[in-house]
Amino acid sequence: MSDGAELREKIKEVMVEELMLDFEPDEIGDETPIFGAEGLGLDSVDALQLVVAIEKHFGLKVGDAEKAKQILQSVETIAKAIEAEG
Repeated sequence: MSDGAELREKIKEVMVEELMLDFEPDEIGDETPIFGAEGLGLDSVDALQLVVAIEKHFGLKVGDAEKAKQILQSVETIAKAIEAEG
């Protein structure tokens, strides 16, 4: 498994654990939308928790709402942001 795949798996595990989702990590696709009915259906409260979890586990600081909107689209966009910082 490549580092990229491991990172994406870890992000999914953090999401399930920190947000107490009713999903298993392997049920979440890399490109699945995080918000909205067609995706995981998370809301703004979940977004705040997710930002805190990403900072805690991966050291990625999401400074403002516009940056958060770009990063928190899917596991893939979160992973790319973490990789870009690393």
